[in-house]
Amino acid sequence: MRLTTLLLMAARVVVPKDYRFGTNRPWTAAARRLNPPGKRRRKVFVEPLAPEDWSVLRGDTVEILAGKDKGKQGKVTQVFRHRNWVILEGLNTHHRYIGKTEDFRGNYISSEAPLLLRDVSLVDPTDRKPTEVEWKFTEEGERVRVSLRTGRIIPKPVLERRDGIVPQQWKDGPKDTSPEDTLEKTYVPSLKTLEEEVMERLGIQENRRNRRSYWY
Repeated sequence: MRLTTLLLMAARVVVPKDYRFGTNRPWTAAARRLNPPGKRRRKVFVEPLAPEDWSVLRGDTVEILAGKDKGKQGKVTQVFRHRNWVILEGLNTHHRYIGKTEDFRGNYISSEAPLLLRDVSLVDPTDRKPTEVEWKFTEEGERVRVSLRTGRIIPKPVLERRDGIVPQQWKDGPKDTSPEDTLEKTYVPSLKTLEEEVMERLGIQENRRNRRSYWY
């Protein structure tokens, strides 16, 4: 699905007042199963957080401060900024049966539930302990996260793409197109059609003339 189509679907979606948001998009079948018609849920309020104040990124290592997995550390796999949620890999899991029928008990699966941002703390890589962070600027003008406890810079996580490539560590090979060649403008706009440009390249001369046509 194209990104523009996804954004248009998100802009058109309208949810009722008692809608309970989840990790699924509101227009999906999974979200409709959790919010059947006529079911009223307790409204959950979310304190808005400015984008420049968000300090936890996907791929960071954080420690849980509250809940059944308090004190455990894990890697952030998903971030939901509009709900102040983060999902950790293999932590805060919920177990349930799916596909249950009269003759089959269903498949027992586990899934990670989201955690509120206030219930996790970023881990300082120098001593592997949780710490509060603050955004600051270096002398070069780069915006970085600084630990308030140790004063050290916490680098942003390096993420892999789905194909396993890390863009920051990628090195071009002999058959890769260089950025200079990619940005080079080689197209010259013209008012000629494709057929006329091909004929001009191949040196084809068209001596035929169109027959006259009349509307009456």
